[in-house]
Amino acid sequence: MFEKSSILITGGTGSLGKALTKELVTKHPDISKVVIFSRDEQKQFQMAQEYPEDQYPQLRFLIGDVRDKDRVVRAFKGIDYVIHAAAMKHVPIAEYNPDECVKTNIGGAQNIIHASLETGVKRVVALSTDKACAPINLYGATKLTSDKLFIAANNIKGWNPIRFSVVRYGNVMGSNGSVIPFFMKKKKDGTLPITDPGMTRFNISLQGGVDMVMHALKNAWGGELFVPKIPSYKILDVANAIGPECEKPVVGIRPGEKLHEEMITSSDSFYTYDLGEYYVIIPSHPSWDRQKFIEEFDATKVEEGFTYNSGENESWETIESLKELIKIHVTPNY
Repeated sequence: MFEKSSILITGGTGSLGKALTKELVTKHPDISKVVIFSRDEQKQFQMAQEYPEDQYPQLRFLIGDVRDKDRVVRAFKGIDYVIHAAAMKHVPIAEYNPDECVKTNIGGAQNIIHASLETGVKRVVALSTDKACAPINLYGATKLTSDKLFIAANNIKGWNPIRFSVVRYGNVMGSNGSVIPFFMKKKKDGTLPITDPGMTRFNISLQGGVDMVMHALKNAWGGELFVPKIPSYKILDVANAIGPECEKPVVGIRPGEKLHEEMITSSDSFYTYDLGEYYVIIPSHPSWDRQKFIEEFDATKVEEGFTYNSGENESWETIESLKELIKIHVTPNY
């Protein structure tokens, strides 16, 4: 599929962007070009040191901001596939800087869509978050808006064969700013602050996130929102896996946080199908034949009223499994 094609990753110097880059340049040697598009020159410089030009001639680094439509259009010329990972994602920072969050997460999404339609891009996969499902904070609200924009883009493309889809998942284990690296740093102080002993979150590895993006790139018909079947963990179990000897004071839930995260609401259940490894929420009025889609992917409709949240999940990480996962996915980076 990717032979002699070009792929651009917005936010390519982030945790998932770097993992996607590694996947593409190591497992898909036929790709002609992988472009890392981001606004942080220092991160680009550091990432470029990991991929020497003589060994990875297909890799390009391009400074730019998704807020700047002209720059995005220029970057997209000659690009076949776009993975949109750029976002302002820290909940408290977004609450304190709402205009900036809206400009990046919503305005940036609009620029990605319009630039893709104006150039020769074939497929776009946008990354979402569980916080976009029934959002209670600004970050989640902007990402829900972004999701809706990308899904609706399939209705305005006209003759253009481009396909837009979205992938939504929970906390990426070990990603920048997530709870596990935070606890690992705080462990040195002997104290791990717990927001609420009953708090739960979904958990996905970086590779799991990469696999899901690749699945959407290869299989999306346009307008789908893919959700992975992944385990949950309790925040208290994460703390006990990292620092069993540490004090664990309860500090209270921060503004904009939920006790449990959702990825599929009961309202979504009317359009949600089980694909085996993933769930998919399809558009209420898809541009393609729903029955053919069901047959193609052996999709099974979920029951009306079905919900998918981290507190009522069927699959759970334990303290022991978390220790193993941290050893594999997080410790090598510290």
